[in-house]
Amino acid sequence: MGRFQVLYVASLAVPLLMLASHNLLQNFTAGIPDHRCQVHFPANETRLVNGSQEEVLQAFIPMDGQQKLDKCRRFVTVQWQLLEANRTSANETEVATEPCLDGWSYSKELFSHTIVTEWDLVCESKTLKQMAQSIYMAGILVGSALFGSLSDKFGRKALLVWCYLQMATTGTCAAFAPGFTAYCTFRFLAGLAMSGITLNSVSLCMEWIPTHIRAVVGTFNGYCYTTGQFILAGIAFAIPDWRWLQLTVSLPFFIFFLYSWLFVESARWLATAGKPERAVDELKKVAKINRRKEEGDKLNTEVLSSLLQKDLLSIRSRHTMADLIRTPAMRKISSGVSFVWFSTSFAYYGLAMDLQDFGVNIYLTQLIFGAVDFPAKLISVLTITFVGRRFSQAFALILAGLCILTNIFIPQELSTMRMVFAVIGKGSLAASFNCAYIFSGELFPTVIRQTGMGLGGTMARVGGIVAPLVRITGEYLPSLPLVIYGAAPIVSGIAACFLPETRNMPLPETAEQVERRSRKATEEEQQMKVLLNSSKLDPDREAS
Repeated sequence: MGRFQVLYVASLAVPLLMLASHNLLQNFTAGIPDHRCQVHFPANETRLVNGSQEEVLQAFIPMDGQQKLDKCRRFVTVQWQLLEANRTSANETEVATEPCLDGWSYSKELFSHTIVTEWDLVCESKTLKQMAQSIYMAGILVGSALFGSLSDKFGRKALLVWCYLQMATTGTCAAFAPGFTAYCTFRFLAGLAMSGITLNSVSLCMEWIPTHIRAVVGTFNGYCYTTGQFILAGIAFAIPDWRWLQLTVSLPFFIFFLYSWLFVESARWLATAGKPERAVDELKKVAKINRRKEEGDKLNTEVLSSLLQKDLLSIRSRHTMADLIRTPAMRKISSGVSFVWFSTSFAYYGLAMDLQDFGVNIYLTQLIFGAVDFPAKLISVLTITFVGRRFSQAFALILAGLCILTNIFIPQELSTMRMVFAVIGKGSLAASFNCAYIFSGELFPTVIRQTGMGLGGTMARVGGIVAPLVRITGEYLPSLPLVIYGAAPIVSGIAACFLPETRNMPLPETAEQVERRSRKATEEEQQMKVLLNSSKLDPDREAS
């Protein structure tokens, strides 16, 4: 871990600060302000002077179930009689109403300008807001498959440089989008770039740093993403207009694009891609930066090939996605990991993408949601290290699910209490993510470890796509989204209990080793059952 590695990790980590800004951006660019139907006050109407605007509006707009002005309907004709002191709600229900044919009037108290106010994504069109976020998450899913394979073919650096430029360009174009369709298209392309940046940043980090420091670097990168949530809250508070906010979080990627040309390509990829001469050149550059020029001068293609012989043989052996379900033990692991990744991402974005629901200032909520990740990830590291992976994974998921379900029974008026449970749930899901990275990597054998991690990442992105759409079910039953968000992690937490423990266990190299471990564990369980049964039949044995 020399000077080059420290500078390299830092250079790759800075863009990670801005990734959270794009993932959670719609909390602010698609914020929903208070709104009502646009009405036209008659000229020279004396009653408009006698009462406040809120009172007078009751003659134009009916009241909803919470005795507030309805957001989506208005009276067909003005009902001045409803302003009388002795009016009843029953009188109001008998009056004909109609949709907001002349548009809506929006409050600018919290948001000055959002995609919701610009394109009227309310009432009959409010599901389009959730659709926009799902389209962005779909871009991340497609990008993980597209840029993963392209980086294996063209290299980590080339794809990372391209993705920085794509994120900068499409993010900027989204800020100037003339319509909702164009906005969604640019957000989809930004999602593609998001995957490319994440995948190739991780690959370059892991392939240039020593094995014993990888966990530290992984945790550092995770905290960079968490810090990005603070940055988003600050920028969004300072810039309430969605177009300027979108532009502000996108322009830094032009800077990242410019300095990324100085990055050094992965020598490991160059060697395995049949370019040993370039790999040696890059290694000599790194040796010089690390003040190890003499050791670097000793390197040549023959030395490099002998050092990477094991890796080269592993790459030449063919392994496919089918290996993940070829044997019973691998099917069990693949299913469990899929459940864990899907539900963690699903519930995480279900909570993190609708901050207005908690009835607390949205900017403060974003700060609190970001802050809870710090202690949550620290606690998860301690339990993973000293208690076990399986317990940590299952406990984090089940606790998150219970916190989400608890909010179903807490009244909307108790916003502080609802916020407390939401924060604990979100922190538990952050801990679950932290555990999943380590646990999943240790469950899969070396020959298909990347394939298995790819499966987990894909399921996480599917969860991210589905999460915003579940909000639509609230139209039929307000508590239904929370039921779904809460049940998913609980079911996955129970499924995680059936995965094998990997704490203090050597990493499996092949699927056969995984199968042998599974059979051995099963035999030990059966022997234990036999001993327990026999002790019940034999009191003397039980006493002994």
